Amino acid sequence: MEYKIEGTPLPVVICNVKDGERIVSESGAMSWMTPNMMMETSSRGGIGKVFSRAFSGESLFLNVFTAQGDGMIAFASSMPGMIIPFEIQPGREMIVQKSGFLAATDGVELSIAFQKKMGSGFFGGEGFIMQKLSGHGTAFVEIDGYCKVYELKPGETMIVSTGFIAAMDATCTMDVKMVSGLKNVFFGGEGMFNTYVTGPGRVYIQTMPILELSRRVGVYVTKS
Repeated sequence: MEYKIEGTPLPVVICNVKDGERIVSESGAMSWMTPNMMMETSSRGGIGKVFSRAFSGESLFLNVFTAQGDGMIAFASSMPGMIIPFEIQPGREMIVQKSGFLAATDGVELSIAFQKKMGSGFFGGEGFIMQKLSGHGTAFVEIDGYCKVYELKPGETMIVSTGFIAAMDATCTMDVKMVSGLKNVFFGGEGMFNTYVTGPGRVYIQTMPILELSRRVGVYVTKS
């Protein structure tokens, strides 16, 4: 498979696939394709996978597109931002926000990832459940806004505002801590909690999470 990511601020990844190659996507992610791309809706793993996706708030089924002859298929971003490709292989698994997965080659496995610390789930903004990308292949992930990448050394920590973590290497760990000082909590405007990501590994930080965007737009909608 060959691909090209085009466009801004609403990008699209256009995949040129060879005969027999397959692309897997979330339900409703396909934007356009050639007529020889055949679609099949699948649970990809049976009823257990369906329940796990339902538990994580994602679509119950995935779409599998198979090329019958050389073909083309495109997947567009759902909001202004970026589409980032990740090369997934054993030892290079990725954890992404649960709304981040767009599409992947057939060898990539999509599963749920529970955060190890309960605080991360209830207060972190990233959610107790995120998505884990494993297996072998190329995965395309949506980023809300611009993406800044940091490589964290073992034990090195980055403090991130809640909801701003788009993805991280599976070797990273995440925790949530309350902002210190009552004045900071109630009048600082930064929320009650911050997310702490600790290396080793890469962390991908997005500049405009969709929930933050909706909050800011909502202020003007309410005023009108």
